[in-house]
Amino acid sequence: MGVVIIDGSTIRDFVNDEAAFTKAIDKGFADLDIDNDGVLSRSELRKSFESLRLIESHFGADIVATATPDELTKLYDSIFVKFDRDRNGTVDREEFGNEMRKIMLAIADGLGSSPIQMALDDSDQSLIKQAADLEASKLPA
Repeated sequence: MGVVIIDGSTIRDFVNDEAAFTKAIDKGFADLDIDNDGVLSRSELRKSFESLRLIESHFGADIVATATPDELTKLYDSIFVKFDRDRNGTVDREEFGNEMRKIMLAIADGLGSSPIQMALDDSDQSLIKQAADLEASKLPA
């Protein structure tokens, strides 16, 4: 486990590094495309968000524990609609990359120049961890 200190510029620099960001998005998309058909289905995208536990806890309130299955389905469907820009029922690599770019830039905007300290598992391959690793690789040895 390692501790990193990041701010908005860490995330923004990663997103603006086309080679690093594209490589990370390609890997992330491939990992989520369970059936290897080149697109993400609703269930594949939902499974990824469930595994990330992004919706389970919001400011200390367990949304999953208080939401009905129908409410959760509507929530996950609304996320899917954001990713499925052409409304064809699947999310392709380009749609995935575009939405992840927006999400990462929103995180960067939220952080601004205020540094935060994060404990990240060395095996973690999240985009934030990759952004921190990219920044660390630029530091003099």
